[in-house]
Amino acid sequence: MFSSQYLLPLMQMTPPYLIISLFVALILFGILYKVAEYLGKDPRNIMPFNLAKRIRWPLLLLIVGLYLHTLELEVFSNPKLGAWISNLATLAIIVAVTWMVIVLIKVVKQQLLAKYDISKTDNLMARKMQTQYVILENTIVFVIVVIAIGIALMSFNSIRNVGISVLTSAGIAGIIIGFAAQKALGTVLAGIQIALAQPIRFDDVVIIDGEWGRIEEITLTYVVVKIWDKRRLIVPTTFFIDSNFQNWTRTQSDILGTVFLYMDYSVPLEPLREELTRLLQQSEYWDGKVNAVQMTDTTDKTVEIRALMSAQDSSDAFELRVHVREHLIAFLQNNYPDALPKFRVTMPHTNSNDKKEE
Repeated sequence: MFSSQYLLPLMQMTPPYLIISLFVALILFGILYKVAEYLGKDPRNIMPFNLAKRIRWPLLLLIVGLYLHTLELEVFSNPKLGAWISNLATLAIIVAVTWMVIVLIKVVKQQLLAKYDISKTDNLMARKMQTQYVILENTIVFVIVVIAIGIALMSFNSIRNVGISVLTSAGIAGIIIGFAAQKALGTVLAGIQIALAQPIRFDDVVIIDGEWGRIEEITLTYVVVKIWDKRRLIVPTTFFIDSNFQNWTRTQSDILGTVFLYMDYSVPLEPLREELTRLLQQSEYWDGKVNAVQMTDTTDKTVEIRALMSAQDSSDAFELRVHVREHLIAFLQNNYPDALPKFRVTMPHTNSNDKKEE
């Protein structure tokens, strides 16, 4: 890539200065790396153990950028080479600083969320903090990257002049682009609103278009819902601001489960209540709070029996409902078969004397 006119000034530089500055840069990198590694080993510090490994490449890139700036002073006699090295050093420093800031943001988020275990049963606060920090992290990283790209472009005079001329001479095009980006901007703002208002959080149980699932991932533009059969439902963030949906864990994870039975009018309720109590007491999914059998509706053929029970979360509630439904049906089949739904047909009564006269 370099022509001989660019390489010649480098070859004519004083070798001791070049070697000394290179060694100083490497020593500085080694010292900073060891300091970060040492701080990461001490559990009393906020820095994680692997901080040094995570910042080694941006740190090295920053040292290289600073080194190129010192090199620029020596090759300033060649304007073209000096300008090329200056631009390269500026880009290296911008990329390195941006990279390190993003890494530090992720490290801080990781440390702050370490005490919030989302795998616990009572994880409302953990899910709340996870949602806020992840979305805010994505927003901040997005803004930092955009600012870094803008600073990098503005560091080149030619690109800056072109950009200014395009902005001043293409106002109509800018308006059209603004209208085209309106929906995308609305999606990003919806993601920020989710982080602040929190209609959903990580691991929330939601019902969307009849699909039961858990919030698995939240970004600025879309949300991933893990369906119970391991499918993934991708929903734009604007849906959770503009549309109705069910959130079963909005304020707490415990939930009521129901089992409906449609039985004959002769069904006995007290034995059914006793059997439900026995089933719940033997089940590991019942939380011991709610236990009821109620007749909630009647038709011309059957009565509607609702068995009501509680569980600590929706997954346990589902397993409990399946268990209770199966065993209540078996209990009625074995002990009260006449209580199962049936159709009655009434035959008209005929007089035997009338039949004899005929």
